[in-house]
Amino acid sequence: MGPLGELPSAWKKAGRIDRRRFLRRVGATSAFSGAALLGGHDALHGSGMLTHSQAQEGEGAQGGHGNNGHLGGTVGDVDNARNGFDPHEILTDFDGGEVSKDSRGRTVREYEFVTTDKEIEVAPGVFFPAWTYNGRVPGPTIRATEGDRIRVKLVNASAHPHTIHFHGFHSASVDGIPGAGEALPGESFTYDFIAEPFGTHLYHCHSLPLVQHIHRGLYGAFIVDPKQGRPDANEMVMVMNGFDTNFDGENEVYALNTVAFAYSKKPIQINAGELQRAHVINVTEFDPINSIHIHANFFNLFRTGTSLEPDEFTDTISMGQAERHMIEFTYEHPGNFIFHAHVTEFIDLGWLSAFEVV
Repeated sequence: MGPLGELPSAWKKAGRIDRRRFLRRVGATSAFSGAALLGGHDALHGSGMLTHSQAQEGEGAQGGHGNNGHLGGTVGDVDNARNGFDPHEILTDFDGGEVSKDSRGRTVREYEFVTTDKEIEVAPGVFFPAWTYNGRVPGPTIRATEGDRIRVKLVNASAHPHTIHFHGFHSASVDGIPGAGEALPGESFTYDFIAEPFGTHLYHCHSLPLVQHIHRGLYGAFIVDPKQGRPDANEMVMVMNGFDTNFDGENEVYALNTVAFAYSKKPIQINAGELQRAHVINVTEFDPINSIHIHANFFNLFRTGTSLEPDEFTDTISMGQAERHMIEFTYEHPGNFIFHAHVTEFIDLGWLSAFEVV
């Protein structure tokens, strides 16, 4: 596979498949092993997809209760074990690194990131040739407290040059761009900097062509907590991403934490009356804006997570690529409540999730 990826021969013969035809084609072509996305409006009889009413009745769908009669889901399930990561685990998998103290008493957090080329399943039977940090998309969530020293060793075990560019403060020598922290195949580089400012941040590869290195999956969350801390809450990381599975410059699959409809089929369980804190990061390529909307509730918005007081009280925000925010909310009553992108096409193509409040 070349640096821009090659299409399977079945697709080459069929020609370009744009995303508005994707829902009709997927499930009918052997390139996807008979898998199907179902998204309500575009679901057609005889295509291997379910209609909205069938989804409500649970006909042909696995996980019945998980779909909750919502707008969409998938036929079949993604093999998380094969992928090597589970979207539900990514939600709360905060990595504090290997912790020590330096000679000045400062907390030091050390990490090793290995880049590998790896095929991942982004919807049942729909595979994507990803480039990964430590074998997962998104990469590990780095978590530190402002003032901590961060050391990340990047080991390039892939076929392409790679970097890690961190959003935050650091010197030019570790900016993670070509000439300042790029590791060629078989090489390594160590980034060493102080974690600041506090907030919800991200990291990503900054090698060229940039669109490919980000879109292929080389990104992750970088959370820096304020020294004084925040109120206790149930915390989650939600990375909004998309996948151009046929490399035509448009995404065919959208998701939170990589797997389409993962939190619709199996809703995120949270407790009624408990403060929820979500770090929401948009790394979607090929679309200028993504968004998040929660049902039957509002949230406090902390833009970029860099303040201790909320900037806004709302139920919907739009975000450009690399924008990230921290949101806080509480559900007072039990029940199932969906949340999703407020772009209907994104919902149909996988960006639909739900909370199960207990």
